[in-house]
Amino acid sequence: MGTFYSRCIVQNHSDRTRSVRIPKLLVDTGSEYTWIPEALLRRIGVALEKKDVPFVMANGHQITRSVGFAIVRVDEFFTIDEVVFAEKGDLALLGARSLEGLNLVVDARRKKLVAAGPVPAA
Repeated sequence: MGTFYSRCIVQNHSDRTRSVRIPKLLVDTGSEYTWIPEALLRRIGVALEKKDVPFVMANGHQITRSVGFAIVRVDEFFTIDEVVFAEKGDLALLGARSLEGLNLVVDARRKKLVAAGPVPAA
């Protein structure tokens, strides 16, 4: 499929006036979670909800990170999701769960996100 980047806005779910623009994050359908730099999440007051959540990296190594709740916005689309507090050396990623909540899919040919269409009722 190749790789490409997108931008997003992340908001504190309980105080939407607190937000941060992420100018470049890798769209990664192989990552279940969205990863946002820890310093940015702390700046907008996203609380740690889960500590030491285990993750298996692409190279097979297991690591732990903290997770919190935030609103993720891409253009006019938005969703609330669990986001990983990415540490130094981690990539900023837009993961599969957020993409599903945003109702966006990858257009591999054009290397961009597009609306998935109507959501099935059942």
